[in-house]
Amino acid sequence: MTQQTLLPQISSPARPAAPGLGAAGLIIVLLGAFLPLLDFFIVNVALPTIDHDLVAGPAVLELVAAGYGIAFAVLLVLGGRLGDAFGRRRLFIAGAAAFTVTSLACGVAPTAWTLVAARVTQGASAALLLPQVLATITATTSGQQRARALGIYGAVGGISVVIGQVLGGFLVSADLFGTGWRAVFLLNVPFALLTAVLAARHVPESRAERAVGVDLPGTLLLTAALLALFVPLMEGRALDWPLWTWVSLAAFPVLAATFLAVERRAEREGRVPLVPLSLLRIPEMRRGLGVAVPYFTGFGGFMFVIALLLQDGLHRDPIAAGWALVPMAVGYFGASLAGPRLVGRFGSRVITGGAVIQGLGLITLIATALGDWSHFSPLRMLPGVALAGIGQGLVSMPLFRVVLSRVPAERAGVGSGVLATTQQSSLALGVATLGTLFIAMVPTLGMANALALVLGIQALGSLVICWLSIRLPRSVG
Repeated sequence: MTQQTLLPQISSPARPAAPGLGAAGLIIVLLGAFLPLLDFFIVNVALPTIDHDLVAGPAVLELVAAGYGIAFAVLLVLGGRLGDAFGRRRLFIAGAAAFTVTSLACGVAPTAWTLVAARVTQGASAALLLPQVLATITATTSGQQRARALGIYGAVGGISVVIGQVLGGFLVSADLFGTGWRAVFLLNVPFALLTAVLAARHVPESRAERAVGVDLPGTLLLTAALLALFVPLMEGRALDWPLWTWVSLAAFPVLAATFLAVERRAEREGRVPLVPLSLLRIPEMRRGLGVAVPYFTGFGGFMFVIALLLQDGLHRDPIAAGWALVPMAVGYFGASLAGPRLVGRFGSRVITGGAVIQGLGLITLIATALGDWSHFSPLRMLPGVALAGIGQGLVSMPLFRVVLSRVPAERAGVGSGVLATTQQSSLALGVATLGTLFIAMVPTLGMANALALVLGIQALGSLVICWLSIRLPRSVG
């Protein structure tokens, strides 16, 4: 396939050739999305208990949290490509089954390093599972059905992160059957297994019309680039920034540039690269991804910092730390429910309004922290986190619709993989940068000022989202 024949296919979405996705199938694939996203953050509130039980230490604890996210992020595009080639339902079932096994391995891990290894494999299985969700929705729905499904997916993505913190705190504190922190992983086992079983009956099969091989050079270069960025960012602080972390960070732009050059050359020569850069010529995808990066970076950093603040700063137990985020979850869910109606009336300007509301929530939290830190509490946080949740729901809900609205069905897997990689990489980047900054600044600035600094950076990110969202097509497909 030459580049000249590829571009017309990208410019207009094809009608779905696969059987339609029914209500039961949609629920199943959304459950398949919920579990991997939930696990990205559910472990946050369990880390102190894991440290006490397994004598992990700061560096290993970072790997417990980071190993999952790194494996998840670096393999997502490959997971989407495999679904295009071998069948998205087949890869969805395989990913759900693998997620079942690896979650069980996490739950029974006898040592800290065993848990790290299990978390890495769990992230890899999630990378097989998640891209098939967006790809299946894109390939088996059209029109308003696709718009509604993508809107629900956007809501599920954010709700899963908030629920992860709330549910994680409950499970650790409840100590069900003496499992303690292990329950946050063991909970996945029955739900992931049920997802795999039901998908065989209710999720239609779909795949790209022309199967293509794996782009090995592109896969290796993308993996190397993301590892060069994320490993030092997530491990550098715990290890006191040894020389290899700086060498790795310096290598990242070189590896990223090499990846882009290799992918551009492969497409120019008529081969199918891991990431067809011509997809970025679709305005909705290019501009939507531009919004996604600051949004998910801020969101990931916010959730991580708030978890640290509640447990280490305010000395709340895990369940109290989880309940403190319920107002955010309620605001997010309410905004997601109202989102489709608002999008129908205001289009992509809903994202602009959501960014403004999120910024107001962050400023409210900053004022609360700096105004009277001695009385700062979850109750006083309520107005700020509720506003932030409403704003985040209004941004996230239509964003997935915007990015994937013009991706043709035969490229649903790779398009979904690019979006999911952007999402997960940005979440991890937020944890690594804003989380590390917060921890580093607390001894110097104090808890209140360090929190205000990090929230102020995220508020600036809200301004960036506002500016970028104005450039999005007004109509959302």
